[in-house]
Amino acid sequence: MASPIAAQAAPAPNNDRREIRAQLSPRRFTTLAAEIGAKVNRLPVQEGGAFRAGQTLVQFDCALQHAQLDKARAVLSGADKTWTANKRLAELNSIGKVEVDLSEAEVIKNRAEVSGSAAVLGKCAIAAPFAGRIAEQKVREQQYVQPGQALLEIIDDSVLELEFIVPSRWLAWLKPGHVFQVAIDEVGKSFPAKVQRIGARVDPVSQSVKLVAAIDGKFPQLIAGMSGRVTMAPPAGH
Repeated sequence: MASPIAAQAAPAPNNDRREIRAQLSPRRFTTLAAEIGAKVNRLPVQEGGAFRAGQTLVQFDCALQHAQLDKARAVLSGADKTWTANKRLAELNSIGKVEVDLSEAEVIKNRAEVSGSAAVLGKCAIAAPFAGRIAEQKVREQQYVQPGQALLEIIDDSVLELEFIVPSRWLAWLKPGHVFQVAIDEVGKSFPAKVQRIGARVDPVSQSVKLVAAIDGKFPQLIAGMSGRVTMAPPAGH
């Protein structure tokens, strides 16, 4: 009877079959940050919650910005009336061209002020750039935030991807669309997956290449961050 040590030293069958670790990741993810300094008024979707594309995820208290826009519009209205009056006076030769030009410049300047205030007001709500879920909520309602401060981590988990490394010699048979199984540790089950993309270059040291695959189907029990085992082997003759 062979000793345990001898059994461990015996060579493995040369079938080029190997176990590969992979982790589920969302197809898209990003961090939403504040573009203005303001108090967070509402966070309509809680951490872990789902949202649709275009849905408001952060609403700021922008009473000051509304007031600034109203003021800019009032100043523009007065400047526009002055310019209109000066143009009529110029037709009667009662005012010089310089005064007309100055009043016109004042209108242009105040239009820019209105546009700027309106642009700032447009940043008082942050809409979802895509459908997905809140992965992490970094602020709370009624908290004052600064421009550039991270607010929410969001992910698009409509498609869960797998990224892993395989031997570059497998490129002779491994193509986009290749179907395989991945056993997810957290749920103790296997799920179908399909190769989506092959890396643009081969690592010359390890003679390996990166693959990106996606879970083939909808499985509510799967979430980003889970990990598992991909088992692949070349078909007969490779």
